[in-house]
Amino acid sequence: MTQTSDGRIVYHVVEHDGGWAYKVGDVFSETFPDHDSARNAALAAANEHRLGGRDADIEYQDASGKWHTEHEPGGDRPDTTVEG
Repeated sequence: MTQTSDGRIVYHVVEHDGGWAYKVGDVFSETFPDHDSARNAALAAANEHRLGGRDADIEYQDASGKWHTEHEPGGDRPDTTVEG
């Protein structure tokens, strides 16, 4: 996961697979038809990532295609930002 020196998680909006996606570290989201759609999805995902108050099970796919599941405690949420 990409974190800045101050600990924020960065969602990057990038061109991907004939459209646009957001990327966190080496992991891409689904592809969207335009930049605005990808940016709005990144903003929604970043906002959800920051929500605290409840535990959550998080699933993600790493760069090699392997899926991971992690349990995150509700009070342990990072600050997030969207670039692009």
